Amino acid sequence: MHGEHTDERSADSACVIDVDDLPDGLVVTDRDGHVLAVNRAATRLTGVTRDRAVGRHLRDVFSFRDHDGRDWWKWFDPYGGLPGRARQPELPLRVPGGQEMLVAARLVRRPERGGPVVRVVITLRDAGARARLERSRADLVSTVAHELRSPLTSVKGFTATLLAKWTRFTDDQKLVMLETVNADADRVTRLITELLDVSRIESGRLEIHRQVVDVPARARKIIAGRVAAGEPEDRFRLEVRGELPETWLDQDKIDQVLANLLENAVRHGRGTVTITIEPNDWGVTVSVRDQGEGIPPELVTRVFRQFWRGNARRRGGTGLGLFIVKGLIEAHGGTISVRRGPEGGAEFRFTVPTGTPDFA
Repeated sequence: MHGEHTDERSADSACVIDVDDLPDGLVVTDRDGHVLAVNRAATRLTGVTRDRAVGRHLRDVFSFRDHDGRDWWKWFDPYGGLPGRARQPELPLRVPGGQEMLVAARLVRRPERGGPVVRVVITLRDAGARARLERSRADLVSTVAHELRSPLTSVKGFTATLLAKWTRFTDDQKLVMLETVNADADRVTRLITELLDVSRIESGRLEIHRQVVDVPARARKIIAGRVAAGEPEDRFRLEVRGELPETWLDQDKIDQVLANLLENAVRHGRGTVTITIEPNDWGVTVSVRDQGEGIPPELVTRVFRQFWRGNARRRGGTGLGLFIVKGLIEAHGGTISVRRGPEGGAEFRFTVPTGTPDFA
């Protein structure tokens, strides 16, 4: 017995953490089902405070029920069942008031294999987050299907027509059709690239390869590309203020950020698009603003969500560009925001730290 208590103390003291630091709700009961601990996240999810719960039986303070109205603690029966049982997989349960949450449990046994249950550790998560994620994925599938259908239909139609009636068309007609096929193939490629970016951002697998980046030079390159594609040169104005520090950034991703912000300003704004680059205390700040209608204050919080297109659905785009921009900036350790510009349009403003070089 003495050895078992020593092992238990050693295991319990190996890593001391504050349960309030945990992002998910946590409730711990003893060998009799009385509550030992409740963290802040659990209080936020259930409304049950630590003072109210500790020392009382779990069933008296946390009334978890499944979708059939059954008492979860009763049918879970943590202290009965097979001696090898160690956990309860996550499942949706409801609390009084109808709120749904995801609940999982771990049975702590001493000794670990086959011993009696000495504690039950219960984790709680807001089921609304999972529902939002599922809706987001459904929206993604719907958007992808919609965005792919048009270019693929065009590619299929023109290639089938050319194959069937090649000799009936003039060279000029063939060129127009092939140029359309090429443009639609580029559109599909852009969409796939955006989807890959979204996947990497959401999974945390976005890699940043740092090098010295001349941000004004990258902005000039993006502007030159827009002008070469047909935009009037006087549509853009670049302002560089002060002496900029040396910045270690991922050049390709900074190009992508600038290109997406300029595309957004041209597509949804009006007038001159102004890019301002200036130093700050810990890096560089870049703003991109237009002279259009701007973004209503009530919509500002939605701008960086997936599929946000404001009131401009008719103007095309997948609605993923600004979500990707935010992910790329945050991967650099920076921040981005949007506000009403001094001339009435939208002003997107991001800040990135100077960064440090990558060492192999």
